[in-house]
Amino acid sequence: PRKETTPSGRSINLALSARGISALAAVGAAETILSSAIPMKGRLIHGLDGSLSSQPYGVFGECINSIDRKLLNEHLITSVEELPNAEMHFEHELKECDFDRKEAVFIKKDGSTTTISADLIVGADGAYSTVRHQLMRRARISYSQEYIDHGWVELTIPPKDGEYAMDPNHLHIWPRQTFMLIALPNIDKSFTVTLFMPWEKFDSIHTETDLVRFFEETFPDALELMGYNLLVGEYFKNVKGNLISIKCSPYHFQDRCVLVGDAAHAMVPFYGQGMNCGFEDIQLLDEILTAHLRTSNSKHPSPIILAAALQFYSLTRSKNVTTMNDLAMHNYIEMRSSVTSWRYLLRKKVEGCVHWMFPRHVIPLYTMVSFTNIPYAEVKRRWERQSKMFKCAGWVVAGLGTAAATYGLLRYGGARVLGLLKWKHYYAIAAPAVTSAAPVEVKKVLSGVDVINGVWGALGSTWDVVKDACDVGNIQRGAASVWDKMRWENLGWK
Repeated sequence: PRKETTPSGRSINLALSARGISALAAVGAAETILSSAIPMKGRLIHGLDGSLSSQPYGVFGECINSIDRKLLNEHLITSVEELPNAEMHFEHELKECDFDRKEAVFIKKDGSTTTISADLIVGADGAYSTVRHQLMRRARISYSQEYIDHGWVELTIPPKDGEYAMDPNHLHIWPRQTFMLIALPNIDKSFTVTLFMPWEKFDSIHTETDLVRFFEETFPDALELMGYNLLVGEYFKNVKGNLISIKCSPYHFQDRCVLVGDAAHAMVPFYGQGMNCGFEDIQLLDEILTAHLRTSNSKHPSPIILAAALQFYSLTRSKNVTTMNDLAMHNYIEMRSSVTSWRYLLRKKVEGCVHWMFPRHVIPLYTMVSFTNIPYAEVKRRWERQSKMFKCAGWVVAGLGTAAATYGLLRYGGARVLGLLKWKHYYAIAAPAVTSAAPVEVKKVLSGVDVINGVWGALGSTWDVVKDACDVGNIQRGAASVWDKMRWENLGWK
């Protein structure tokens, strides 16, 4: 791999986050790899009118890291070379596995075959895994795959005057409801751009004119940055890729074989968790094997102990990764559409504010997925619970608003009306047990500024009560400074 150039247009840039970093740190590779990564502190949303809007990933400065796939592979291969008990063989294509004999047959570049014996066969051969295919012929493996009706193509924004053409510390998104463009920075000052959209839109672009018209209508600022010739050349040359989601269970067969990474759970790339999840697989598998080895006096576990360890890994991991598959699908909708919705933005700000005050108790979904090691199934459970909490809070606020408005009407507008009413004219306003003035006087009061002032006065009084209660509560930073520190600018929101 280090001697070959990566074929253009065949890879989506990688985003390294907490789970992947944790796994790399466990093998001493995190520092070297992060030195070649570019931190991205949030999304930068590009509007159709050319407007820009920054959406930070977190309120505590969290960031994900853009890294080139080929560069990452080179770092990992170099790290493995330094291990005294590891050998690497390239240009060997897996032909078949014999799990009963614990053997794997490979086809070499010259067409000859070689058979390798192993105590444990680890299938890490990607979404179209041969190991998984062989395993499904031998064991009872539940399996499902789903191609979504969207594809992708890789493009490039080159450097401008030797520098980045855009802010390199953001993941750039051009959301257009049913499709989107994203761009991640590279260390050579370029951006790797990926266009995701329905296949029917790809099929509608036949000529250079079609392509340029499409970009002029949907991504005019990106077209200016890419340039006509580069866009046309890459779009028609580069591969149009499929997007597939794969689930299977269990991930193991007795003490003979185990699946990890995309071979076990390929997912769409919209959460940037495919690589991170695969690295986490290895870290958890290593921890489980180590824990089970403690029960044995030998460095080589018995078949029973090894089978028990693989079964435990399979049972605990599959439910979490299945959840992540579903969350990745959900995040595509968020990236291409929801990021421009006022409801999404309002919840993001409110949830971020609450997370800032109670960082251990309320954590936004994206933060849990990308910046913690909380198991994915637990992430989803907590997210659903928080969603219910915010929904209930919304109803409470709406109810308080209604109550405050009613209170204002009664106190500031209604009191004056009642003072003018006389029992003998109660029939004039059809309100049982309420005395009344002449209808003209009632209309005058109800249509005057008294009612408006009453509503705003009641709302102001209600807010003062809430504010005072929170001040007294001394929630986190001290009663004297809580409200000052809750200002938007202190949370990083402009």
